[in-house]
Amino acid sequence: MKKVVFSLGLLIVCAAPALAQEAKTAATQADAPASNPDAIKFEAEVHDFGTIPEGPAAEYEFVFKNNGTEPIIIQRAQPSCGCTTPSYSKDPVLPGKTGSIKASYGTQGRPNAFTKTITVVTNVGTKVLTIKGNVEKAPDASVPSNTSMIKTH
Repeated sequence: MKKVVFSLGLLIVCAAPALAQEAKTAATQADAPASNPDAIKFEAEVHDFGTIPEGPAAEYEFVFKNNGTEPIIIQRAQPSCGCTTPSYSKDPVLPGKTGSIKASYGTQGRPNAFTKTITVVTNVGTKVLTIKGNVEKAPDASVPSNTSMIKTH
């Protein structure tokens, strides 16, 4: 009897991690969007701003068409960092119609080259959009001088 109980306990201890991993994989697959990469077609997935001045935000609108048979719902658009802000409509994009995702990059205080991504998760799959460019430092004369009445020395 002790051997049976011991064997059964050993079997449970050895099988538990495998069963837990299988359950985790099944749950992840259930949460993952259906993959149909041909359903969403962007006019461009990369935009190069070229050289832009420091100061105003650099903005670009990525336009896509729904080539599928079901509405496309954008679940989220995740930027690679806080200096990039995506915006998009929460309304479904019907088959044959177009939608867009706007990307805004804050250039203030960020001179030099940049490459940023936005990961777009939809009900038909995931796409990665890229913006890049080079921010030209604003001339020092354009920075306001300290005109306070308080002496600093």
